[in-house]
Amino acid sequence: MNEVNKEAKEMINKIFEDEVREKSLKEKEYDELGRLIIHDISEVPENMTEEETVRYWETHAMSEDLMEETYIEEDDEDLPPPRKQSTRPINLRIENDLLVRLQKIADIKQIPYQTLLKQFVAERVYEEEKREKILT
Repeated sequence: MNEVNKEAKEMINKIFEDEVREKSLKEKEYDELGRLIIHDISEVPENMTEEETVRYWETHAMSEDLMEETYIEEDDEDLPPPRKQSTRPINLRIENDLLVRLQKIADIKQIPYQTLLKQFVAERVYEEEKREKILT
């Protein structure tokens, strides 16, 4: 009789555990990609490796409220002013060694070297404008 009671208790516990698990699954919310939506930043594990972080965000998504709550305003102070859309071709004589170095960096960044050169020039001009107090 003791074994029957023990088996009955185990069965009841299992049924109860299954009901609790089903209830908690029903309460969870998933996005259209099947990712679990989190509503509180405390639900995000801390001290994850980069690989663990990638795996976590492949299966989880932030709720709209949480995204708004954790939004960080960008500081436009360090950004150069928006550039005008029109460009003009120019001829520029540059030492071969410098061109090779520029092309190597562009290859690493996977962008055309002319684009990289424009970025470098724009950044340097912006820094000079700040230094000379041309920009306010």
